[in-house]
Amino acid sequence: MASNPDFVQYVADQCAGAGEIIAKKMFGDYGIYCDGKIFGLICDDCFYLKPTQAVKPMLRTIDMCPPYEGTKDYYRITDVDDHDYLSMLVRETCKALPQPKPKKRTTRNR
Repeated sequence: MASNPDFVQYVADQCAGAGEIIAKKMFGDYGIYCDGKIFGLICDDCFYLKPTQAVKPMLRTIDMCPPYEGTKDYYRITDVDDHDYLSMLVRETCKALPQPKPKKRTTRNR
């Protein structure tokens, strides 16, 4: 079941205190990015945050599960109504994550 676009936008708005938040449709659900760095997923109207040791002590509850079959466990964040809390979690997660690798340029044969 795909996520409701209104829920996706709500989560993005709630995280907006961390930076520029963009949700991109992928694999039938959404990847969510802050300042170009992917920090989580929204699948089946649930928000999943990439796990980092920096954020673990900040979580109100620790609920780890895979966002979809075949993936690693993420933190499932059920309290999406607290703007300051979500923004803090996203900001700290992004600090702990590596910078995205630059995209390789491809050359086309003419």
